[in-house]
Amino acid sequence: MKQSYNLALLPSDEKQGIEVDKQAAYDVWKVQTGEQPEFYLEQQKAKFNSEQALAIYVQGIEKYKKMPA
Repeated sequence: MKQSYNLALLPSDEKQGIEVDKQAAYDVWKVQTGEQPEFYLEQQKAKFNSEQALAIYVQGIEKYKKMPA
């Protein structure tokens, strides 16, 4: 049986981490599909004011770049 999770019940820092990871996935997809140039990812990185969020974003970019579009 597949277990499900209610993301709304997570602490706010974990929810933010999930949202940042989702944003990384979407931004990599935009670059891979040609919707945005490669430097778009660097522009997005500059928008983060939290070191933790930036680290999650960079890790997400690295993870999603390895996956096919």
